[in-house]
Amino acid sequence: MKVLVIGLNHKTADVETRERLAFNGTKLDEGILGLRNICGVKEVALLSTCNRVEIYACVHDLQEAVESIKDFLASFHNLTRNDFEKSLYTLNGTDAVRHVLRVASSLDSMVVGEPQILGQLKDVFDFALSKKTTGILLNKLMKKAISTAKRVRTETKIAENAVSISFAAVELARKIFTDLSGKSFMLLGAGEMAELAARHLVNNGVKEVAVVNRTYERGCELASEFNGRAVRFEEFLHELVQMDIIICSTGAPSYVLVKEQMNKVMKERKHRPVFIIDISVPRNIDPEINKIENVYLYDVDDLQEVIDFNIQERQKEAEVAQQIIDEEVDKFIKWMSSLDSVPTIVALRRKAEEIKNEEFEKFRGKYSDLGEERLKAVEYLASSIVNKLIHPPTSALKEDAEDRDELIAMIKKLYGINGNNHEE
Repeated sequence: MKVLVIGLNHKTADVETRERLAFNGTKLDEGILGLRNICGVKEVALLSTCNRVEIYACVHDLQEAVESIKDFLASFHNLTRNDFEKSLYTLNGTDAVRHVLRVASSLDSMVVGEPQILGQLKDVFDFALSKKTTGILLNKLMKKAISTAKRVRTETKIAENAVSISFAAVELARKIFTDLSGKSFMLLGAGEMAELAARHLVNNGVKEVAVVNRTYERGCELASEFNGRAVRFEEFLHELVQMDIIICSTGAPSYVLVKEQMNKVMKERKHRPVFIIDISVPRNIDPEINKIENVYLYDVDDLQEVIDFNIQERQKEAEVAQQIIDEEVDKFIKWMSSLDSVPTIVALRRKAEEIKNEEFEKFRGKYSDLGEERLKAVEYLASSIVNKLIHPPTSALKEDAEDRDELIAMIKKLYGINGNNHEE
């Protein structure tokens, strides 16, 4: 059997095409069972996310399976093959195995190092198991993909550097304060990125949260989400004195905080450090504030510089991760190749046991007067001889040899073993 991957992702297809090929809700159940019923598809798992739709299968005839799967996708989604075929990629053998391991390890993700894909792949495996659509090959491959992804996260720093505005904000806050627990935080405005950064800060230990919004009711709603308190917009300068971290995204046409105001705040704070992130475009915090001692002001461009640097660092770690993946791919391919030998090994042992049993029964009939104890000793001796005789060919079949196919054919011929050694 051969491993096949056929699918599309954010690199090969636009979002509209990905949506049209997606398997959501009941479609996932119907889709995986429909794929499993395709003639020649022996095992199958189905991954469908916002960024990719991929079918992992074990098949006998690659070309036949690829054509059948394409026809199934067209029929299932009520499309023509021309609607999506140019966006599909098809991988088999070692390339397919490497791709699955790269996907699990997030090396093929839109954001390298993101953690969500591993959880999604685990769900895919669990779902396939529940539907009984996988077997020895895909089960092994899915487990290998999951263990490889865990190894990548343990042995590299691929997920340690922030590559989103919200995470970059938290990363910078940690550099300034080291420990965020017990720090106070003000959300000034209600931009989407600012809210997300606020959630990350709360998740990282920030305790006191104040939410300022021109619409006080909206401020109250947000404050309740963060277990914080709402502050009226006209009172936020007074509250700034107590705040260690401020994230601003008000959408105001001009500065809502200028240098002179911040100087007064810092005097009242006795110049304890303050970290300010201005995510607003245009900026809502006067850049001159950054010249005040112990005030650390970052805008969107500053955060983007951090992100760009971190992306470069993740790419370096991705090279290390790829080496780990290559090692695990080799292990899997060797294991997969060894499966070719298993039926021959079983058949060889069965043949040897049949000969031994037949000859021993003849001996028992001829020398029945020896008694059970001596007959058992003779049978033990016969078994020992058989085991030693078949040990060398069995060991040779288990080895990772380039001439395994020739060796299998030779052993079949020498020992009179019939039948195909490939499992159906």
